[in-house]
Amino acid sequence: MARKIVITSGKGGAGKTTVCCNLGIALARRSLRVLLVDLDMGLNNLDVTMQMETKVVYDLVDVVENRCRPQQALIQDDTEPTLYVMPSCHNPKRQVGVDAIKKVLGRLNDTFDYILIDCPAGIDVGFRRAVGCADEAIVVVTPHIQGVRDADKTIAQLAQADVSVVVNRVRGDLVADGQMLSAFEVFSLLGKTALGVVPENDQINCNADIYAKNKAFDTLAQNLHCGTFDMYDCVARYKGLWGKLRRRFKKNA
Repeated sequence: MARKIVITSGKGGAGKTTVCCNLGIALARRSLRVLLVDLDMGLNNLDVTMQMETKVVYDLVDVVENRCRPQQALIQDDTEPTLYVMPSCHNPKRQVGVDAIKKVLGRLNDTFDYILIDCPAGIDVGFRRAVGCADEAIVVVTPHIQGVRDADKTIAQLAQADVSVVVNRVRGDLVADGQMLSAFEVFSLLGKTALGVVPENDQINCNADIYAKNKAFDTLAQNLHCGTFDMYDCVARYKGLWGKLRRRFKKNA
């Protein structure tokens, strides 16, 4: 029986699609069977983020409307053989209801260990449709007051789900200087289960940043699957004398 988890946020730009994709990859690296489902109708970009847009033949709506079987709409990842994506339609007029989507996901229940649902931003009909298909919710929030407020409003709409929080785009240098909320301050303000911390990557081509990203999502996957509470420390490399020099260098960069 798959764990169905919706990945949501209070607003756009929090990084929910990035978290959905990278969490799925980290779980698949543990040899778990993972399906990523895009429920952002019309504005979907999960297939683009996963670099699968040229492989799309059928989408979720095609399955709902019986043009294909669920397995025919699945796209397998090139590097992780246990990771699949079910794309959404690019036409916002092709809408489907919660019950139809739940029926499709129910047919895939025994095929996967995790079904991660990428949710539209905001709390309108798209949000309610995505949330209605899941038993658990991960709220992605950035460490800013407005982001926390938006996340709090989203959490208020998730009374029926088991909610956990991921703090994304944390700048360790700014936290160390007291210019940004720490992840633990965000967890405290929201009052929900702390699931993970993900650092901001200023230079995605830098080996240190890539390592930090992979380590953060590996820890996040471990917490989700094993029930642990380890958190990636975004501030560690900015502590002490060398850390102070790193912070000064980033300010001057």
